[in-house]
Amino acid sequence: MTKSLSKYDVAIIGAGFAGLYALYKIRSLGFSVRVFEAGSNVGGTWYWNRFPGARCDVNSLEYSYQFSNELQQEWNWSEQYSPQSEILEYANHVADRFDLRTDIQFDTPIVSLLFDEKSDTWLGESEKGERFEASFCVMATGCLSKENIPKFDGIENFTGNVLHTGKWPHRPMDFSNKHVGISAPVLQLSKQFPSLQSKRRHSQCFNARQLFRYQLVMHRWTRITRNTSRIAMRSLEPKIPDATPLLTTVRIICQR
Repeated sequence: MTKSLSKYDVAIIGAGFAGLYALYKIRSLGFSVRVFEAGSNVGGTWYWNRFPGARCDVNSLEYSYQFSNELQQEWNWSEQYSPQSEILEYANHVADRFDLRTDIQFDTPIVSLLFDEKSDTWLGESEKGERFEASFCVMATGCLSKENIPKFDGIENFTGNVLHTGKWPHRPMDFSNKHVGISAPVLQLSKQFPSLQSKRRHSQCFNARQLFRYQLVMHRWTRITRNTSRIAMRSLEPKIPDATPLLTTVRIICQR
């Protein structure tokens, strides 16, 4: 049985930070819009990457949305470089505050997306066989949406647990009294290794040659330091141009 064809002005693939803002902005312009998200909640990379020690290496205020001054003032980051759990909490807060979930369809991976030149529209289909048509398509999948699994010789014969940071289990993992091997770039190792070091029996790190490194000094924010950073950010905040031409730009990018 062929499922009915849903029609929208704009289809957005991904409910991470880019997808959430695209939904907020495009909906405010009066267009009908639908977001399709493979995961069960918002957050994008911060929904999938929840390995021990995951955090942002950019100042929390710089990683915040700037389209709403009220949002900036009401949300208080606890640290200068926020951990994954707090960033995910922030994404959920944004989705709830602006009632974005009503136009997001979760657990819906998109498996086909074709541009029909005759009708000048995008035709999409989900893993469940749901079909949709949209005049514009925004690919808000980001650059970290597909995990890279190395092809190690003999990995299929390994009897232990194999975990990937990009698809970390949504449950606590017990590393007590276990031998743990970590293969990752230096940046990932700097996040993972300290968190696992106190729990494992033995750890071995395998990493590529590092190009550079810097020290990330982490501290919790007080009310004074947080407000001082807000003032500094507002003085440097650039004027964001009107996004009315957004749809035309999106069409040019996505059409080919």
